[in-house]
Amino acid sequence: MSRMTPFSSPLLLGFDSVEKTLERIAKGGDGYPPYNIERVRAREGDTSAAGQGDLIRITLAVAGFLPEDLEVTVEENQLLIRGRQSEDDEREYLHRGIAARQFQKCFLLADGMRVIGAQLKNGLLLIDLAKPEPERIVRKIEIAVND
Repeated sequence: MSRMTPFSSPLLLGFDSVEKTLERIAKGGDGYPPYNIERVRAREGDTSAAGQGDLIRITLAVAGFLPEDLEVTVEENQLLIRGRQSEDDEREYLHRGIAARQFQKCFLLADGMRVIGAQLKNGLLLIDLAKPEPERIVRKIEIAVND
């Protein structure tokens, strides 16, 4: 019996790589650290958006991580966020309820999405993305007649 997927429709041509990417992302569904994704509307006179219009902001809860413990990279169309805390051997814990654990989060970016910047503020890592306005292109295809 063959496997049916959302991309197996004969009307969807050339989406094989998208299907493989979605499968890979679905396998890495660890919920740590928790995160939000929100639309940030540009305010009049706001120079931080630098004329980008509306932004998308990813906020990760990374309390206890220092800036040097975090790494944000873009590889092809993937935003990759890694966190690694170093163990402090000089501390003697009587109780340890906050684990020093590492993480890796991956977000698939649409074509044209750009990372504007990242900042660490009050234990939250804020990553701003610019979403390009899609350009509407209508092109007429001439029909050749071969009689």
